[in-house]
Amino acid sequence: MKPELEHIEHIKGNASFVVYNYEAGYFPFKWHYHPEYELTLITCGAGKRLVGDSYEDFLQEDLVLLGPGLPHTWVSEPSGKRVAAVVIQFSETFIQPFLQYAECKNVFSLLKKSKKGLLFKRIHAKDIITTIKRLPDIDELDKLLSLIHILNELSKLSPRILSATVSAYPGSAAAEERINKVSHYIYQHYKRSLQLHDVARLLHLSPGAFCNFFKKATGKTFSDYVNDVRIGKACALLLESDDAIATIACKVGFESLSYFNRVFYNKKSITPGAFRRRLKEHLIL
Repeated sequence: MKPELEHIEHIKGNASFVVYNYEAGYFPFKWHYHPEYELTLITCGAGKRLVGDSYEDFLQEDLVLLGPGLPHTWVSEPSGKRVAAVVIQFSETFIQPFLQYAECKNVFSLLKKSKKGLLFKRIHAKDIITTIKRLPDIDELDKLLSLIHILNELSKLSPRILSATVSAYPGSAAAEERINKVSHYIYQHYKRSLQLHDVARLLHLSPGAFCNFFKKATGKTFSDYVNDVRIGKACALLLESDDAIATIACKVGFESLSYFNRVFYNKKSITPGAFRRRLKEHLIL
């Protein structure tokens, strides 16, 4: 199934952002996206978290920042136990005026990285988690001031990027432009065989120099990044289509089904078939 667009404007009314406690018997599978940023803290419960092409276990105090348009859902099975979360959603229109100030440059960088989802380690975010838990119960102005404080504190941490992407932003605008050029080329041509010398030629570099540049800028080898993109696309097809796994492997650029299965398991710690079955189980809960 394809992710559904969630409209949250009606929830906000005249408020600049929305903060609420979510409580239920379980987290249902609700594969969706929205144009707002979202910061979600799981305060009770455990299960599976899907963000883009990421599919992982989550536990209590799971803290994730999501950028606009990024499909996501948290899923758990009905067990008779309560689940709960604090959800904060805010628009780009709301946050943009703050980002113009030099004091918010780190927050700007944080939000830029959030387009692929960011997971914060509980051990490093204890004070932030405490603040978030209190947020729904304080007055509106304090909520606003606390949100800016929370984003600033999060910007000081080193979160893990969840969905397949460039895993670290380059240190200069020129380097970022070059990485974006390569990334765009990969997303345009991932279905066919990608040759290192062809991609290196885009940046007028030798294959060796390109490999050094790419690894330094992204933290990944070129082949590992390409596999991330392909596996991410495969996850979407496993969720949104009924194509055979062999067909999906071919569609995303793998010439060998056995190699596809091996890479998929290495990336996701689950086989493609089991991944699809678990998603379908969640869909019928």
